[in-house]
Amino acid sequence: MSEPVTERRRSASLVRLGLTEPWSEQTLARLGWWRDGKPAPGAEPVMWALARAADPNQALRALERLAEAAGKGWSACEAALRADVGLRGRLVSVLGASTALGDHLITHPDRWSRLASDDPEPTGDGPGPAERTEELLRAVGGDPSAPAGAARAELTGQDAVQALRDAYRDALLDIAAADLAAVCEPELPVLSVDVVAGQLADLACAALRAAHAVALAEVLPADLPPGDAPRLAVIGMGKCGGNELNYVSDVDVIFVAEPADPVTTRLASTLTRVAGEACFPVDANLRPEGRQGALVRTLDSHLSYYRRWAKTWEFQALLKARPVAGDPELGAAYAEAITPMVWAAADRDDFVAEVQAMRRRVEEHIAPEHAERELKLGRGGLRDVEFAVQLLQLVHGRADPEIRSPNTLAALAALGAGGYVGRDDAANLAASYRFLRLLEHRVQLARLRRTHLLPAETDTAELRALARAAKLRPDGRRDAVGVLLSEWRANTKRVRRLHEKLFYRPLLEAVSQLPGEALRLSEKSAARRLSALGWASPEGALTHLRALTGGVSRAAAIQRTLLPVLLEQLADTADPDRGLLAYRRVSEALADTPWYLRLLRDEGAVSQRLMFVLGTSALVPDLLVRAPEVLRLLADTSEGAPLATRDPAEVAASLCTTVGRYDDTAAAVAAARSLRRHELLRVAIADLLGLLPEAGVCAALSEVWSAVLRAALDAVVRATPGEPRARLAVIGMGRLGGAELGYGSDADVLYVCEPIGGANEHEAVRWSTGIVERVRGLLGAPSPDPALEIDADLRPEGRNGPLVRTAESYRAYYAKWSEVWEAQALLRARPLAGDAELGERFRRMIDPIRYPEGGLAAAKVIEIRRIKARVEAERLPRGADRATHTKLGHGGLADVEWTVQLLQLQHAADVPELRTTSTLEGLRECAEAGLVGESDAEALAAGWTMATRARNAVTLVRGKPSDQLPRSGRELAAVARALGYPAGGDPGEFIDEYRRITRRARAVVERIFYDS
Repeated sequence: MSEPVTERRRSASLVRLGLTEPWSEQTLARLGWWRDGKPAPGAEPVMWALARAADPNQALRALERLAEAAGKGWSACEAALRADVGLRGRLVSVLGASTALGDHLITHPDRWSRLASDDPEPTGDGPGPAERTEELLRAVGGDPSAPAGAARAELTGQDAVQALRDAYRDALLDIAAADLAAVCEPELPVLSVDVVAGQLADLACAALRAAHAVALAEVLPADLPPGDAPRLAVIGMGKCGGNELNYVSDVDVIFVAEPADPVTTRLASTLTRVAGEACFPVDANLRPEGRQGALVRTLDSHLSYYRRWAKTWEFQALLKARPVAGDPELGAAYAEAITPMVWAAADRDDFVAEVQAMRRRVEEHIAPEHAERELKLGRGGLRDVEFAVQLLQLVHGRADPEIRSPNTLAALAALGAGGYVGRDDAANLAASYRFLRLLEHRVQLARLRRTHLLPAETDTAELRALARAAKLRPDGRRDAVGVLLSEWRANTKRVRRLHEKLFYRPLLEAVSQLPGEALRLSEKSAARRLSALGWASPEGALTHLRALTGGVSRAAAIQRTLLPVLLEQLADTADPDRGLLAYRRVSEALADTPWYLRLLRDEGAVSQRLMFVLGTSALVPDLLVRAPEVLRLLADTSEGAPLATRDPAEVAASLCTTVGRYDDTAAAVAAARSLRRHELLRVAIADLLGLLPEAGVCAALSEVWSAVLRAALDAVVRATPGEPRARLAVIGMGRLGGAELGYGSDADVLYVCEPIGGANEHEAVRWSTGIVERVRGLLGAPSPDPALEIDADLRPEGRNGPLVRTAESYRAYYAKWSEVWEAQALLRARPLAGDAELGERFRRMIDPIRYPEGGLAAAKVIEIRRIKARVEAERLPRGADRATHTKLGHGGLADVEWTVQLLQLQHAADVPELRTTSTLEGLRECAEAGLVGESDAEALAAGWTMATRARNAVTLVRGKPSDQLPRSGRELAAVARALGYPAGGDPGEFIDEYRRITRRARAVVERIFYDS
């Protein structure tokens, strides 16, 4: 620093010291620290301290302001800065890191002397909690020698607030100065984050005690004997209770009083006001009933509430409760009574659901624009550590008092020592937690604002100051900002990884045959942890984990790596027990598939999606073990991914082409089944993941069914010896004809034939019947896949009539014997397979029957209504709930479909647009034609869509067709999740919405169909 002579060299020297402002040289000269382009004699230590400050320019400007404010007293301060390493480190570090504390010093310039060293080798140890209490009590005129909780202040009102504010800010300055001192003077001691957090908590307790003394003076008569004073205990919660407070934070408290009357309520509210105006906001919302509850309660009232009404999260909060101010005996009695309840919380029936909800709330409260900068709530943030530690404490603290500390780092160390967390994992998690807390402290110190956000990456000046305040320096490859961002990302990534591992890795060690750490979870502890995380049968889950991870094979090793993440993903599903069983089945079935575990390990989206569908659906695992190749589709998360965008018509064409290559009939049908299985699984997964709208689901299921029918019919015809004796067409009916199939729907069809090659009608029918029976037998053969059942009961004369008829026979029957319900059934008839020209002629032949000229006679309308009423009365299963039966219930599928079909029978002859087999399309055309109001059409469409979605979801969840919604339990929760309702929400919200939508649809049905 002794060389520069030119103006250019002078400025370059200062820039190297971090003093980049054009006024810095003049300011240094005025302060006497820069002369002739170099540091003045004796000023080098001050210059080096400035160079190391978080923001050298800010520190220099603050020193200049302090000099102006101190006036004649500055000379003593300046001399001490040159000579006293402790003062230099503390003062310059604070001024470079915190504008708010700098303003406090400039407002009270004599306070610099608080930072001077009494000891030539300062240790950094600060005053203890008793000394802090004495200092703040004296500031408000309280007697520190009075019994705890009985001291009264001499100052009241704004005089007390101002005095307490100054004393609190002075003490905060002491702590921050000791915390930051090593930034500018590396030989000074470095305080750990937990020491600083403990000192801040001690200071908060002292402030609450001083505010309590002011409240006593303001509320109680001066001559009231001490024995007659009401008793008020202040219980510290949150970080204050855990002795780990931030620089700027709300202080959470609960008030306990004897008696709980207007006087103690005034005491508590006055304390809250005084502390809030002077020091920090006091938050009493963790009290029973939250902000709606009484501010103060007696001990008995607290206990009564916690026994009867408290939620699990309230016991989690009480884990950190400790008396911090007021009446010490009452506070101790509260702590003694509450403690057993806290450690019994994991036995509560709602523990799992509440724990899951708490876990989700961690990330739900993050504003999207802040997600990447959140130190507290973001993925891998402070809350991840705190929640993980608290949950492990609640689960295992019932049986182990050693892990019951309210302090996060102390509890984490105890969990490691007790074997509930690996020792290395506990040490690494604690290191990352300390780093994140350090950044949080430095961010808050800058302006003494309550924030948990890193500066934006575009704000390099603030990031650089933060990095330097955290003693992060360039490493040769990266500047300080680069080091900060790299360390931040590495630590959040490590926290998230360990957060996942904390819950699940010890479970695997508990069941693995491989040697674990010296201390590890017992199977009993592992079962308790699984129960807390949502498994209804922890013992069964442990059995599955043994099977998956046992042995020394490569697959077992990969499973041990995968399962911590997979188990966490399963814990978020509606039925983790079923999901883990399904995962075991799939893993065992695919044990010889070389890419299966590699795909799960390397593609995060695959495991996340797979665990969700396995924990939700019973249908998917059965299909997956027979169509594992679909798993590969889960890896593609792009917008046009084939999982959700395959064209049903292309799928159908590809199926028919593939099956057409087989000469053997059985092999052809087996190929058709295999391709259908693949497509059914693809659609089911896309549906569960919310990637496929309901119309797309129905269209895909209908097209693949039609394609299987076409392919099987063609294969049987090809394999039948001799010349064909008839043309044969298959006509789709019902939901198949309307392209509205669900996962559990039968295929309703009619078979129509026509003689060829000189055959007579009898020969044509006999030949066609043989073909049809062969197709039905092949498709209906037993199979682990969902059934391929063909239903021809809608044919003339029903089950008693011939299976196949000629087109002329159909014509004669419909002309002479047809009833109105048959005309209604024909509304959804469309050719699907076989001879296309014959199918088209059949369609034209039935048009006059299903679209009658002149509409429908009144008597036939009445007949349709009568049939519908009989169906509602007779076909609803015994015990079914009409409000939640998707097919025959009020506002369900039958209601909407019969209403649309009645309108088609009445008006399709005159309105050709109504001639569609689709329910929703027919409904839209009815609205376009003015036959139904827009709002009525919307209500009917909403009811039909909701019932269709719910019916499909029930089939996916149960693995078999069902029209009745579950009434409660995990099945209902799984159906709600399958329909896109949020995890951890109340599935009753889905039932309420279903009933609301179908009730509106039923009201329209009553008005339009029943003309009521």
